Amino acid sequence: MNWQAISFDWNQVRAFLATAEEGSFSGAARVLKSTQPTIGRQIGALEEALEVTLVERSVRGLTLTESGRDLLLHVRAMGEAATLISMVADGKSQDVTGEVTVTGTDLLSAAILPRVLKPLRDAAPGVRVRILASSEMENLTQRDADIAIRHVRPDQHDLIARHLGDFRANLYAATDYLDRAGRPRTARDIADHDFVGNADPERLMAPLYNMGVPIRAESFVMSSASGVVAWELVKAGYGVSMQPETLGDAEPGIEKVLPDFPSLEFPIWLVTHRELQTSRRIRIVFDTLARGLAERVGRGTRAA
Repeated sequence: MNWQAISFDWNQVRAFLATAEEGSFSGAARVLKSTQPTIGRQIGALEEALEVTLVERSVRGLTLTESGRDLLLHVRAMGEAATLISMVADGKSQDVTGEVTVTGTDLLSAAILPRVLKPLRDAAPGVRVRILASSEMENLTQRDADIAIRHVRPDQHDLIARHLGDFRANLYAATDYLDRAGRPRTARDIADHDFVGNADPERLMAPLYNMGVPIRAESFVMSSASGVVAWELVKAGYGVSMQPETLGDAEPGIEKVLPDFPSLEFPIWLVTHRELQTSRRIRIVFDTLARGLAERVGRGTRAA
């Protein structure tokens, strides 16, 4: 369905968005300072207007239908844009000040976050961002960070988590390495090449084996706990490595080892504290990250 061609009642859209994010009518009512029956009526009216079922109700709670999940992607973007436009229009974004700490893996922090966060300098120049390159979820629970970008959903009940989609990864190598070692013609041929690994390269062996690449532990001639170092080793021509397609496809002198080799997918979760509901500086950074990362997921992956 072409959601963008349909006129929405914004109150109904806000009720749906809050319900999806809070997981219940009561949670949405609390956030919107409304009542549970009102939220239910607004979503019912939205479903009637769209002629689809958005939310399924059961004794176990609420779940989104496929149509509901599809609509959610669009209304989130609408909500984030509306918030930023409103703040810019009345000057509030210029008044938002303070530090926000964002944590992500070192490779994501170095290669992707600088571009994603660039619009923030114009929208809210008073916000100072500190980037913490780390993969530890404890950064949030111990309040070392305000926002985390992770590949797994947290199970702590006091955190807000949004799935932005799935990045895809594939096997890449430097062109000069493949010129020397030869380009594989089949998945089996890839196993004869040198490999560059990350923190635990053996974790890659099982999925590659299932994909027809019987790689061995001794194939990893270089490895590093740092994703940035591993990426630089690939660019320097040490061998083959599993890397995000959003990086590999854009890097000069780097190519996919086998053009039709299937991709691996890994989720991108944006995680923060409940303070998101009340802190304008965290909200504006969170929304900037959500838009920028979702755009990159859309370019290099199939959106979830």
